[in-house]
Amino acid sequence: MPNFKLGQILKTESMQLSNEEEDYNLSLSKFESMLKTNKVLFFDSEEFEEIILHYLDIGKAALAKKALKLALDQHPKSTGLKLVQVEMLVYDNKLDIAEKLLNELYAIEPNNEEIYIQKANIYSKRDQHEKAVELLKIALQYTDDYADVYNLIGMEYLFMDNLELAKESFIKCLEEDIEDQSALYNVVYCFEFLDQNEEAISYLDNYIDKNPYSEIAWHQKGRLHYGLKDYENAIRAFDYATLIDDEFLGAFMEKAKALERLEKYNEAIESYNRTIELDDATSYALLRIGKCYEKLGNKVLALKFYNETVHEDPLLDKGWIAITDFYLREQNYQKALFYVNKALAIDNQNRLYWKRYANINKQMNFFEEAEFGFRKAVEFGDTELDTWLFWVDILQFLGEFESAIHTLLQAADYFPEENEIEYRLAGLYFMIQDNRKAKFHLSNALRLNFDNYILIEDLFPVVWAKKMVQNYIEKHKK
Repeated sequence: MPNFKLGQILKTESMQLSNEEEDYNLSLSKFESMLKTNKVLFFDSEEFEEIILHYLDIGKAALAKKALKLALDQHPKSTGLKLVQVEMLVYDNKLDIAEKLLNELYAIEPNNEEIYIQKANIYSKRDQHEKAVELLKIALQYTDDYADVYNLIGMEYLFMDNLELAKESFIKCLEEDIEDQSALYNVVYCFEFLDQNEEAISYLDNYIDKNPYSEIAWHQKGRLHYGLKDYENAIRAFDYATLIDDEFLGAFMEKAKALERLEKYNEAIESYNRTIELDDATSYALLRIGKCYEKLGNKVLALKFYNETVHEDPLLDKGWIAITDFYLREQNYQKALFYVNKALAIDNQNRLYWKRYANINKQMNFFEEAEFGFRKAVEFGDTELDTWLFWVDILQFLGEFESAIHTLLQAADYFPEENEIEYRLAGLYFMIQDNRKAKFHLSNALRLNFDNYILIEDLFPVVWAKKMVQNYIEKHKK
């Protein structure tokens, strides 16, 4: 573990930042005061650039345009301001006018890297990403800020879905500026997309050797270990991330999930609670705490947190389902039915919710409701064998033999060689006196699994009593 001595570093950095912020805020206050009084005050061109970009960043385009007009009045020959003007034209999607202005600037300053960057931006907007990369590579010849240009090249490769070259560009960006967090996130994204998780961990290990105080790197390393189900190393990495930044909510959340996977439920609860201390309680954290308490056998606290979950977010269907499952395990079907209906009111196209609804109703002997639930589960994509069979058995119990046959034939498309389907088809065809089809399916069933003929006895006692059926089974046995 690195020996963290953050205090002095952070103090120096904060002093530098506070001086810069003070100058920046002074310029903004001065400009806004000028607008209110209609007095014309002087700003140097760099101050104007910062003011304009500030208004663009916060989405106040009208103020940015007003500032640009005043800036160009005071500094009509400033290339920097004209480049900001280009940026605003691109922002407004006036690409042809922006390109014309860039060509004029190029004639004056052909070695200005920002001209190539803005031209690349225009080509990127036109989805001509290869051309954008060419221009950015020219910008590399003139720039002092290699990191920024490599980052832009990486983004263009992402647009082209060339993840390998994007990854290389973001790595070069980080070699130039190890603190570039967006490039760090992007390089990990590329590794993951390329299914190179082990290589990503190796890269982050090298990165951390050079920059051990990067909580982002430790967090990403933890995420990657978690993805590989290496939960012990994931927790270790998240611990480092939270040691560097003891308010890193995401790292505490991920750590809690990893602790759950290792069945360390008390520690997981502690980590989830830390996320609640750092920010308002989230329904997700409350839900997970409830699950942990239930795993620990503390049903009272489990239910308390499940109820807090749905109180925090009444539209979180997973919260209502957690309470449903809690009461299902308690075999309190009345309450389970009440809460599954709450979940279905939020998401009535979820096959898993409909299956719960059907099973609960089946347990309560509400067979028509159960049949409806299984039908909806299949309608919304449930193709599990047990869902089909439960549905068919209820249809048979309700005396809807034709519907049961139709359903089984649908199920046979998914399970063409399933003896349980064939035995049921045989029994149902015998029930409707179609002996030819009944014998065909009984023959199939006996071929697939002879010993399971007991299904006929269990599900179709009337059919089992037929001498013809007994003889057919005996004949097949020989």
